[in-house]
Amino acid sequence: MTIEKKDKKIEPNVNTATGAVMIVKTRVFELCDRKYGNLARLASAMGISVSQIYRVKEGRRSINHKFIVGAALAFPSRSLDELFYIAADAADKTN
Repeated sequence: MTIEKKDKKIEPNVNTATGAVMIVKTRVFELCDRKYGNLARLASAMGISVSQIYRVKEGRRSINHKFIVGAALAFPSRSLDELFYIAADAADKTN
């Protein structure tokens, strides 16, 4: 999706100052085994489908607001900073 703004296209998740693509990553899968044992139980606790969990884990789907809210519900003692982090796109060659 591209956003039009005064004749300028802005790509989502792109730092307009540097052009770097920023991607939300998660630590949920690392925490899952200790608390839930498997991804089906994690999906149930997060209130999302197992297929969405697998797609995010495999990198075939990006993290959306439902995933973030679900992670907060599944891990109420963890802060968002503990559950998620921002990473530069591996294809980004600005560094």
